Amino acid sequence: MRGEGGLVDRPLTLEHSGGGLRLRREIGLWSAVSLIAGCMIGSGIFMSPQGVLVYTGSPGASLVVWAVCGLLATMGALCYAELGALVPKSGGEYAYILQIFGSLPAFLVIYTFVLLFRPAAIAAVSLSFAEYAVAPFYPGCSSMPQAVLKGVAATCILLLMLVNCWSSRLATMLTNVCTVAKVFSLLVIVGGGAVVLGQGRGYTEAFLFAFHNTTQQAGRIGMAFYQGLWSFDGWNNVNYVVEELKNPKQNLVWALMIAIPLVTSLYLLVNISYLLVLSPNEILSSNAMAVSWG
Repeated sequence: MRGEGGLVDRPLTLEHSGGGLRLRREIGLWSAVSLIAGCMIGSGIFMSPQGVLVYTGSPGASLVVWAVCGLLATMGALCYAELGALVPKSGGEYAYILQIFGSLPAFLVIYTFVLLFRPAAIAAVSLSFAEYAVAPFYPGCSSMPQAVLKGVAATCILLLMLVNCWSSRLATMLTNVCTVAKVFSLLVIVGGGAVVLGQGRGYTEAFLFAFHNTTQQAGRIGMAFYQGLWSFDGWNNVNYVVEELKNPKQNLVWALMIAIPLVTSLYLLVNISYLLVLSPNEILSSNAMAVSWG
């Protein structure tokens, strides 16, 4: 699996059924929960909090935006769960559009995903990685050289391509390591915020005047949601492997209803930790909030 909405990457296992072959159902409930959470948690939570805060204008409003983004993701997930129950085939959007509208619309959708949406998402994630990788070498700088950022991002994409071409097992191992690392990083941030709060050293002023200076402009609120929803991309990835899911009509819904609230709660706690540990000026001027937090 790949974070930030990335497509699921796992070896396929077949079994005989009714004289033919079908995908073996070997993904249980908690494996599906892990798959969804792993795909959702990516660069967004490390990059988007600053943008959400900038566009909303206040800490309280930014937390509301994060909560509503989680609610919107849950509503979308319920729609996908219904589709997955009605059309129990792997492939996600492609399978549903193929079943409802036919082959041409389905081809156009998958064509757009492969050539436009996914490359753009990969570029955004790689640039986010580059900002965090380069930030320690430019301490105190308000902006980093774009040539360096793009070079690191391009190198990252190239290396990952080579790993995936060389060995699917190595790619899976790398994905698992990255998933553990990013979840562990978020838990460290949450735990650090709790320690700072317990020691009475946090910037609690942000919560005493939580909604001060909240924007009233619809355009800025929309941009805040745009920033926040990017962090929730990936909740639909379990629909790509419905045929491998045990008891899909039940487990698909439960997996989505467990994973998305868990990720939403984690995102809210991470944002609260950012607001406790970093001053407003540090948040607004930081190129990599998690690095500044550390």
